[in-house]
Amino acid sequence: MTTASDELYSLLIPLNQERLILPRVCVAEVVRYAPLQEDESTLPWLRGHIAWNGLRVPVISFEELAGLTPAEPGGRTRVAILNAIGGRLPDGFFGVLTEGFPQLVRVNRAVVQSAARQAWPENGPVICQIRMINEYPLIPDLEVIEDLIEDGLRPWEELLS
Repeated sequence: MTTASDELYSLLIPLNQERLILPRVCVAEVVRYAPLQEDESTLPWLRGHIAWNGLRVPVISFEELAGLTPAEPGGRTRVAILNAIGGRLPDGFFGVLTEGFPQLVRVNRAVVQSAARQAWPENGPVICQIRMINEYPLIPDLEVIEDLIEDGLRPWEELLS
């Protein structure tokens, strides 16, 4: 039997081909997709910015960043606003395009197993893939993603200052 302290409330975030799994506390809010404010970034995975709570939040396509096939934004597209844990992003948040609403799940050791369905590059945006009953979600490396966003924004931020 598991206790409440052995469980972690998490969100399964739907993408086009995969799902991400994140602790619930990493996600600040999920908002409706609106056309993004484009910037001069040449990185295809850095899609632009969204206005959120008076902030200018960069939005990424995790799938493009990880070398997967992204979906085109449509009626089901949302933006998951994530808390930046590394403190490197100016406003403390970044967005990830999703294909629908995240699903709340309780995760414990009994339902999670390691799954090596695909090899992911070291120092890439994916830590690993797990098996969770019938799901195979990806655990993203949020610190690596923040570093990549910061690097991608640097030339644009320098032009604005």
